Amino acid sequence: MDFVTLQVINRPKEETDMMQRRLYPIGIQTFSKIREGNYLYIDKTEYVYRMTHSESSYVFLSRPRRFGKSLLTSTLHSYFEGRKELFEGLAIEKLEKEWIPYPVLHFDMSMAKHVDKEQLEKMLGIQLYRYEEIYGRLEQEETLNDRFTGLIQRAFRQTGRQAVVLIDEYDAPLLDVIHEEKNLPVLRNVMRNFYSPLKACDPYLRFVFLTGITKFSQLSIFSELNNIKNISMDEPYAALCGISEEEMLTQMSDDLDLLAARMKLTRDEVLKKLKENYDGYHFTWPSPDLYNPFSLLNAFADGKMNSYWFASGTPTYLIEMMRKYKITPQGIGNLRAKATAFDAPTEQMTNITPLLYQSGYITIKDYDARLDLYMLDIPNKEVRLGLMESLLPYYVSPAETDRAVTLTAYLYDSIDRGNMDEALQLLRTFLSTIPQCDNTDYEGHYQQMLYIIFSLLGFYVDVEVRTPRGRVDVVLRTNTTLYVIELKLDKTADAAMQQIDLKNYPERFALCGLPVVKVGINFDSERRTLGEWKIEE
Repeated sequence: MDFVTLQVINRPKEETDMMQRRLYPIGIQTFSKIREGNYLYIDKTEYVYRMTHSESSYVFLSRPRRFGKSLLTSTLHSYFEGRKELFEGLAIEKLEKEWIPYPVLHFDMSMAKHVDKEQLEKMLGIQLYRYEEIYGRLEQEETLNDRFTGLIQRAFRQTGRQAVVLIDEYDAPLLDVIHEEKNLPVLRNVMRNFYSPLKACDPYLRFVFLTGITKFSQLSIFSELNNIKNISMDEPYAALCGISEEEMLTQMSDDLDLLAARMKLTRDEVLKKLKENYDGYHFTWPSPDLYNPFSLLNAFADGKMNSYWFASGTPTYLIEMMRKYKITPQGIGNLRAKATAFDAPTEQMTNITPLLYQSGYITIKDYDARLDLYMLDIPNKEVRLGLMESLLPYYVSPAETDRAVTLTAYLYDSIDRGNMDEALQLLRTFLSTIPQCDNTDYEGHYQQMLYIIFSLLGFYVDVEVRTPRGRVDVVLRTNTTLYVIELKLDKTADAAMQQIDLKNYPERFALCGLPVVKVGINFDSERRTLGEWKIEE
């Protein structure tokens, strides 16, 4: 099904009619289809005009998957074809006066996932052939770059206008092999060869636009094409993809009211939940708050809030790179870094930060201009919970992951009621009845496992929290209580509690405004579960 309509029972007729007319473009990435089908469209055309009339005619944009890159590329396609009728009522209608049609060469690299060298070359050849049917091909044009060069030149000569080249998801063929030392250079060379005409054909080109998730170095992919303007962190384009809070409050105001009615919440309550689950993205600083468009539209369409973006697929490459860099769960967020450390070529990275940032699993949360340091963290609840679920099989047997996720519901209920003892009993029973992964004979394993499980509860959790006298193993904060948790392996709960008292950890949190509860836990490595524990208020 290409669209989702809202349907409500027992609503006033005028409200029901409006809801049934509202079409959400779930999974639709073609601008013309959205406009002709009367789907909801968040107006980004002012950015389109600004970008296409800037000083640079070669533009690159990096954004996470399902953030609207393909729709933006399709919008540019319709704009450069001069399809004025599709832009009626939008911002660009008042800005553009000429509406000159240009020959557009639009390549979608998303079809080249999970391919080898031969398959990639064949796919690129097929995409070139679509336009060669229009503009022709010379017999001596055998290589991909020769065919691409000839195509651009003939499009110019036959139309009398410079060509526009749009390349969507330019890095798709490379992402699946980014962790492979053997295959990455092979596919990278194919892509470099394909893109090489873009510089030589400059006199024949009006505009070149490339999108992707990751940032590969210009040297490795674009050969000598050194005039690409990377707008990924440019403030004027901060809201180019995604849905800003202002856009949601103005262009989706009625939708908010209808969602609140369906969820039996007030408008303010539903806004708070949407913000908690899907907001929090910033691709520069300062930047408006940006919502994940895929998750937001799905929530409005379904009348409820689920994990839409993460459920749509955790890329294999991300998990593989986490393994490569031995990333612990708590090491994913709460980072401080210079822009060169995260907005960096992915194949040159020495840690996983650039990949996590460019893929949307961490985002900019603050900026210290004095130190030129950005604060990076997980954007929202949806991403945090999704990450923890994907990492859980490394600490609990993959076959038992579903049981572990179910357990969190019972743990949440116990902890939310302030019954930590009951929660730990549930956790002990669960861990004692399931197989776990190997390498559990160190304290950090259990610390990381608790971090994942507590994170899945939706409460605030942190590990290795600094205090004046040392570091607290785990800090868990609910709406009513702050728990200071110390872990020991094959010792005693008394030893854990003695360390809390000796280092006076609760003093660090005296001003938090919540009662502080001390929890000392001993893990039994032989039984691979909780041993004893002590709880003191």
